[in-house]
Formats: sequence, C-alpha cells, structure tokens
Amino acid sequence: MHFHLKLVLLAVLFISSCTGTDFDIIIENGSVIDGTGAPAEMTDIGIRGAKIVSVGNLATFTAQTRIDASGLTVAPGFIDIHSHATSSSIEGSAIVERPSAENYVRQGVTSVFGGQDGSSALNIAAFLEYLDENPPAINVGLFIGHGSVRADVVGQDDRSATEYEMTEMTDLVRQAMDDGAFGLSSGLEYTPGAFADVEELIRLARPVAEFDGMYISHIRDEGARLLESVTEVIDVGRGAGVRVQVTHHKVIGKGRWGMAVQSLALIDRAIAEGIDASSDQYPYTASSTGLTILFPTWSKDGGFDALLRRLADPVTRDRIRADVIEHIREERGADPSTIVAAKCDFDGSFDGKSLADILTDRGLEVDVAGAADVALELVAAGSCSGVFHSMSEGDVTTIMKHPMTSVSSDGGIPAMDVGVPHPRNYGAFARVLGYFVREQGVLTLEEAVRKMTSLPAERLNLLDRGEIRVGAVADIAVFDPLGIADTARFGDPHHFAVGVRNVLVSGQFVLRDAEMTLFRPGKALRNRY
Repeated sequence: MHFHLKLVLLAVLFISSCTGTDFDIIIENGSVIDGTGAPAEMTDIGIRGAKIVSVGNLATFTAQTRIDASGLTVAPGFIDIHSHATSSSIEGSAIVERPSAENYVRQGVTSVFGGQDGSSALNIAAFLEYLDENPPAINVGLFIGHGSVRADVVGQDDRSATEYEMTEMTDLVRQAMDDGAFGLSSGLEYTPGAFADVEELIRLARPVAEFDGMYISHIRDEGARLLESVTEVIDVGRGAGVRVQVTHHKVIGKGRWGMAVQSLALIDRAIAEGIDASSDQYPYTASSTGLTILFPTWSKDGGFDALLRRLADPVTRDRIRADVIEHIREERGADPSTIVAAKCDFDGSFDGKSLADILTDRGLEVDVAGAADVALELVAAGSCSGVFHSMSEGDVTTIMKHPMTSVSSDGGIPAMDVGVPHPRNYGAFARVLGYFVREQGVLTLEEAVRKMTSLPAERLNLLDRGEIRVGAVADIAVFDPLGIADTARFGDPHHFAVGVRNVLVSGQFVLRDAEMTLFRPGKALRNRY
C-alpha cells in the first residue's frame, strides 16, 4: 500500500476511535472535478475539520453529515483573483459591511482578492488582523495598490517621484508584502497611477519579486494603445523579475475588435522568453468604472478637486469637452447609448440611464457633443459610476480560451437594490459555467473549473487551495451543471446566481441545500513565501 494512503487510513482510524465517526462530512455520489483540468470522476470526498482527508469510495465509512451529490458537480471553491470586496479603508469595505458575501457564495466563490486597480488600504497588517478577528463567510486576500502608495507619498500631481519618494514607496510595498500582501496592483488608466513611468513600476515591483508575489495591472490603455500597454506589463515582469498579470484583459472600441489575438500573442511570447505572465477576465462585453474614465488624464492632475476647478473655468472646460467628445467617438463607437450611469450618489434618478436616455428625457438631440455635455455635468455634480458597452463577444471568447486566462469578476459585494451596477457582481462565475460552457461550448466544464480554481491558486501561490485532493483545505462548491446560471442582467442586476447547492469554506457550510447559513469561517489569507 502507498505510504501516503497508509497515513490517511491511519488518520481516519484515529479520528474514528476519538469521535465515533470516520469523517465530519462525506460528499458522495458526485461528479468530482478536481480543478487541475483532469476529467471528472465519480467519487466521494471525506472531510475532517478544515481539510479534505480522503478522496475515493467511502460508502462503508461513517460521517456526522452526508451530502448526496448525485447528478451534481463537486469542485474546489472558486477563487476570484480580481475583486472589489475590499476598498482603501477597513470601514468602507463591502466585505466588512456585508460579510455574508451572498452574491459570491451563490456563485460558488470561496476566496476573493482585493486591493485591485492600484487602490488598497496601506496598512495591510491591520486589515488582515481585522478579518482574523471578524471573519466573513469567505476567504479574503489583499494586494497593495500602487496608486494608493503613490498618493500617500507623492500625492495626486503629475510628476516624477524623487529618489527619496521612491525609497519611501519601495519601503511601503516591501512592508505590505512582509505583512502578507499577495502582490502589487496598478491602475494605470487612473490617477495618480497614470503619472508613473515604467521605471517606477519596475522598482516598486522588485520587493514583490523578493516575496514571490505578483504584479497585477489594470493596464494604461485597453483601447488605442492596448498592445503598447500589455507590453509595458511584460516589461515590468522582465525588469523586476516578477510574475505579472494583465487583469480584466479586454479590447475597448469597435474599431479595434479582434485585437485580442495580438495581445495574447504578446503574452505567449513573454512566456516563451521565460517571463511568468498571464491574464484574467470577466465574461461580459461591458466594463464598469467611474465616468471620469471619459476625461483626459491631464484634466485629473492634482485629483478630483482640481478637475472640478478646471471644469469651472470656461476655457479649460472647453478643452476637456473636446477631449471627451474625441473619447466617445474613438473608444465608445460614437454611441451615447453605450455609456450608462450606474450609481450617482447626488441624484439617484440618473441610475440606470444612458447618456442617450438623459438627452432624450430632456428633448435634446442624441449626439456625441450632447453626450459629452451630460458627462461633464454629471462629473461636475459629483460624478457617477458607469457601465460601458464597448467590447465584442468574439474578443471575450478568444481571451477566455487562452490557457493562462483565469476567470475573475472585477465585482464587489453590492448592497441589494442600490443603484444599477454591472451584473458581474452577481453572475461572473455562474455565467462562464452556464452560458459559455453549457450553452456556447467555448470551454469544457473541466477547463472552466481549472480557470476558476487551480490556475488562480497557482498564480497566487495558494498551495493548499484550488484543488480537490487529500491535504487541501475543504473549500468546495457543489452545483448543478445543467442548472447553474447567472440571472443578473444589464439594467436589472440585483439577482443572485442559481444552481449552486452547497458551498463549504474550511469544511463549514456557508451554503447548505441552496440556503445561506450563519457560519462565517472565512480566513484572512496571507502570502507566506
């Protein structure tokens, strides 16, 4: 008998003698997809405490709880490598305000990674300690945000960092990594990240490499300068010796549709060169961010208050307006209906309305110039989050098929029925399994699960999660492969995914027979290089 199997059986016998049962939980009769991409196998899983301790025929063993998974798929809990469940403060983070994370749990997600797009809390240790003391339902890991680091040290101004400031920023990144951050995120389409050059990014990524972390980047431009921007991420990987990831990989702008083939080729060439490169993606043809994404970078020099002052000056406002008009033409297909206000804190009546809708409501002509005027008005009033319909399903599927593309949501934990956010918050993982796997056949079920489990786990050095195997943490999702689906829609997003039956986090049910439990066994995850 194999030595490892002997140890497992001895452990089971010891447990049985102490408790009267062999396992805490047995999940039986399910089609187990182990997360590696291997074919599904009809087998049973034995769980004791937080760990998987046996995989095989467990019909003759006893358990305190038995879950009959007949007709269902049993998979590792899904890992969202790009989440906005956290923010730049503990108090304002969605995982703190809504720790049950039901929108994630009902998709089978058991771990999320925040601090994305260059925005994070600076004190990683304090955030993780808070989560230790106040655990949510799911696991949470953090990146340190380049934009937050730069804002703290350099400010919001468009200038190069001094040598002293570079040292200070590097120290902050190194401390964050030592405290357990999984890497450095950047948001180079946003300020102040947009004001950094590639040399700054390389230098700040070097302490990340010391901890075998990841540099994950919202690239500088996902439209006209897509290839240049992907190349910049690769340059950081080469220059810092760090693993790199193009996050929410996409192609913006109808005139550029089809360029996913070229951007993926850049990643392939980097891998062939020996650079550890990959990407992730959410499965939709619309993005979501603030309306200031329409504005030129120069107008945001100095921060949002400086932008408001520029809008108050007629001459500068006209310059900004001209650039916004150009952006809508080039990046948004000259179609004001593709730009939708998701949530405007200053006036909820705009929520869910496109710039075209607002013009029509006012009896005005729907054109690009009018749309630019509305955008300037909304930003001057306080700005709104937005949804932008600017991608093609062809590029989405091309990126999805690439073997080094993980599934992500780029979503958070929204307050139910507040605003009209992107449906990715509720349905990203379920949409891949329901629409792209079952209906479109873009991926096999096994490959889709790999992209949600072992692939992101490997990218993050999560050695004990992402697979169904003996010794792994029992983060598990049990779902109906014929019934799993996203029900959230653009314009009507506040609906949970369906088809997930059971979700375990560290061996405890957070979803049992499709009903949420009161358990919150989530862990504060730390990079333990």
